[in-house]
Parts: sequence; C-alpha cells; structure tokens
Amino acid sequence: MGWIVLMFSTPLAGLAESADDLNVPNGPVILTVSGNIDHSNVGNEAQFDRAMLASLPQHEFETRTPWTEGNSHYSGPLMRDLLALLSPESDAVHVSALNGYEAEIPVTDFNDHDVILAMEKNGEAIPIREYGPLWVLYPFDQDETLLSEKIRFRAVWQVMHINVL
Repeated sequence: MGWIVLMFSTPLAGLAESADDLNVPNGPVILTVSGNIDHSNVGNEAQFDRAMLASLPQHEFETRTPWTEGNSHYSGPLMRDLLALLSPESDAVHVSALNGYEAEIPVTDFNDHDVILAMEKNGEAIPIREYGPLWVLYPFDQDETLLSEKIRFRAVWQVMHINVL
C-alpha cells in the first residue's frame, strides 16, 4: 500500500491577477461553484473551465479506490485550495454530480486530508465513463480510516456543481 505525494505549482493563467474576481472561462464550463463565496465571474457564481482548474496548484497521489482496480495516479487541485481561492467561510459544501448524485462534505475533511478535485488519472483527463471529468477524491491508501462508508459516500465523481454552505 505504498503512496507517493508530489506537489507542484503552475502559473495561475486564466485566474484573475487580483483576488477580487475571477476571469471568465474561455472554454466549456466544467465546474460551477455557488453559495457562500466571495469571488465570482458570472453573476454570483464562480465558473471554471478545464484550463482554469489546471492553472491552480496541482497535487498528486497514487491510491486504490473502492470503485477501480489496482493503484492509479491522480492529480488535481486540493479542495482546500479551491475553497481558499473563493474565500468562503464555510463548514461544509454540497457537491452535485452529472448523474444526479449529491453529497454534503464537511470542510474539515479538506483540512484533515489532502482531498483533491481529481482531473487526471495516470496523466490523462478522466472521461465521464470513468468517473470524470472531476472527482472529489480522498487519498484512500494514506489512511485506512478513509475507507469507511461515510467517506466513500463523500467521494463524488462526475462533479459539476459545488454549493458552499
């Protein structure tokens, strides 16, 4: 059950240079964040295309999941970094998926664990049929308590909307 954690930063292309507002997405919107946020780019929402999410500092880990076979390498922004960008003062988020699934996740999960909004699996964009394009993913191999039913229900795949409560 080995795991590797690598962190690296990329320039924040596609994000506003000031912390007041985000730039408007140039490509198709793959994530909308609403609710208790301080920064927006379309009305009261923060909409992100793939390039905007990819421009956030990326975090990587290798893990097995209860839904996939073997170890895979996943990468994407840390959920706590995404929330920090939007400056929420929140205790929880409500995550909605393309398939209609919804889950409420306490923000403490993001502070206690390196939970990512996975965008890539083994260096490739995650297709919808394989839990993409975005997946709230816990580093299951780093802590066996993350394999609980409670946490599995919070690992939302096919993420399309996050409501900050």
